Amino acid sequence: MVIADKNSYIKVAILSFVMKGIRRKEKEITSENIIIDILKKTRYVTLAMCSHNIPYLVTVTHGHDRKKNAIYFHCSNEGKKIDILKENNVVWGQALIDKGYVKGKCDQLFETAQFMGKVTFIDDLDEKKHALEIMINQQEENPEIVIKKQITKDSLKRVHIGRIDISYLSGKKADNVIVS
Repeated sequence: MVIADKNSYIKVAILSFVMKGIRRKEKEITSENIIIDILKKTRYVTLAMCSHNIPYLVTVTHGHDRKKNAIYFHCSNEGKKIDILKENNVVWGQALIDKGYVKGKCDQLFETAQFMGKVTFIDDLDEKKHALEIMINQQEENPEIVIKKQITKDSLKRVHIGRIDISYLSGKKADNVIVS
């Protein structure tokens, strides 16, 4: 198959994921609201990225913006993650709620949200402020205090924020032991 550009590649990749579906249908989360709740409940996501056919994983704190169908994260403006994302801004990510190992059953209970998307780094100060507010509201017990203290004109100029525009979203759960 000839793929004309990176966008076409992403569309083909998404289509192949969707067409194949999940093998264990009893574990599939079909409600978008439940999947988004997982993204909202979790404090971090793990992102998979790739450079020159070499995979790389990184875990970042995040905030989910339902209106924009996006995930925001903050990071340094240099390093391996930035180098890889400049070359290939497509990521696959997962948010995990660990519900524990079931002793004696050799089983793990969990809920996950998986997503695919493109990372864009934000320069606009208003969007940076919005992103930080989203992240702080998701991470903090008393977000108003932290927002007042942490979000300043100087901090907005310094902070490096990525936005993952979600193009594919799925979920999987094991909320009870299933004997295969």
